Amino acid sequence: MYEKIPTTGMSNEEWLTLRKTGIGGSDAGSICGVNPFGSPMKVYYDKTGSKVEELDNEAVRQGHDLEDYVAQRFMEATGLKVRRSNFMYRSVENPFMIADVDRLVIGEDAGLECKTASAYNADKWKDGDIPLHYIMQCYHYMAVTGKRTWYIAAVILGQQFTYRKLVWNDEIIKQLVDVEREFWEKHVAARMMPDPDGSKVCSEVLEEYFHTVRKGSTIRLEGFDDRLRRRAELVEQISRLKQEQDTIEQEIKLYMKDNEYASSDGYRVSWSSVQSTRLDAKRMKEEQPDIYRDYAVQSVSRRFQVKAA
Repeated sequence: MYEKIPTTGMSNEEWLTLRKTGIGGSDAGSICGVNPFGSPMKVYYDKTGSKVEELDNEAVRQGHDLEDYVAQRFMEATGLKVRRSNFMYRSVENPFMIADVDRLVIGEDAGLECKTASAYNADKWKDGDIPLHYIMQCYHYMAVTGKRTWYIAAVILGQQFTYRKLVWNDEIIKQLVDVEREFWEKHVAARMMPDPDGSKVCSEVLEEYFHTVRKGSTIRLEGFDDRLRRRAELVEQISRLKQEQDTIEQEIKLYMKDNEYASSDGYRVSWSSVQSTRLDAKRMKEEQPDIYRDYAVQSVSRRFQVKAA
């Protein structure tokens, strides 16, 4: 059972605010730790923070703009008909679960998720594969809507169109609901930030939360000496590994000399000339201080350093 919330005529800000009231399909993979572009901490920030901003970049724009095209290609490939739903769905049994689906399949107890993928990620769709966080997204939609089948269609930009079919799986859906319930109750409802996982996304969230500093303030560091010793070991290991990597690359460059490419049965190496243009900010500040002041943008960030006591 689910509640249907009409989205026709809803402003973008209202829609984004509604998304903050529950866990959506695109959040499922992050909560499960299988989304390479997200993390549980990021979902927590999105649900508890005051901002209602939508991610806006070229990949997101292309995904939105090409959704109709992907749906059309799916209909051509399968003979099925799809339509927009114009509703946000909320589970009655688990009201922390919401679903904003791309399409519903007409005449079948099924939905459709539309994706676009870069040619660089084509290997993630080969041989019937589906990126794992997209699988979790589809099962989340099934859990909310009760529909027994979910299709996922993708256009690999410049290469191919492909689609897959996922069917209801009691065990997967039960585990997913349990994970999402624990996350909502233990973290979002309790306002308890999840543990960091080492991802870049986590670093960005921590910068957002704690971007200002109380100058001169100090706290006693308790319980981290073992972790900091381990950090020092890792820094040393990374330094050695980086030196080994650099040595290998230098040996290959010496072997290539002025050749741009080198290849073997297993590898293809390029050492190409890359031309770039950058603004000489130091010179501009000295020679054109008024222009520099007009275009200079200040930013504030925090620098993390560790020194032995």
